[in-house]
Amino acid sequence: MIEEPTSTTGKCDRRIRWLARCSCGILALLFLTAGVSKILAPGDFARVISMYGLLPDRLLLPVAILLPLVELFTAGGLLCCRNWALLLAGGQLLIFITVLVYGIHLGLNIDCGCFAADDPEHAAVSGLRSALFRDILFLLPVAYGWWFFNRKTNSNS
Repeated sequence: MIEEPTSTTGKCDRRIRWLARCSCGILALLFLTAGVSKILAPGDFARVISMYGLLPDRLLLPVAILLPLVELFTAGGLLCCRNWALLLAGGQLLIFITVLVYGIHLGLNIDCGCFAADDPEHAAVSGLRSALFRDILFLLPVAYGWWFFNRKTNSNS
């Protein structure tokens, strides 16, 4: 567990700590939901990945299995508010954002693949653009969690 910074500000510090823990919890729920939904149907997820045209066919199924496992691993670390999990979540979000921008640039009208293949989110909203916006928003709790759990280290330098 990360040693949380201490401060003499009392109530304010408790609120800041609570917000950091909520940030980790929200991210953990996101990665847990995404990982579980994809690991249950790796073939379907491999088909979604193939629509982006970024990987050779022989890598589709291995990536469709490995990526959800990494998401589940990340979720576990986030539940414990680990720095490495925040970094891993941020890195994954940046990769997802890059892929979504690529898909938008190509004009693809496909499921983002964020949760399960043919998830209701795709039908309810505009697909890649809304997923891009959502992933950018999820960088905020990553940044806040990283700032909170590293502010003691930075202030001692």
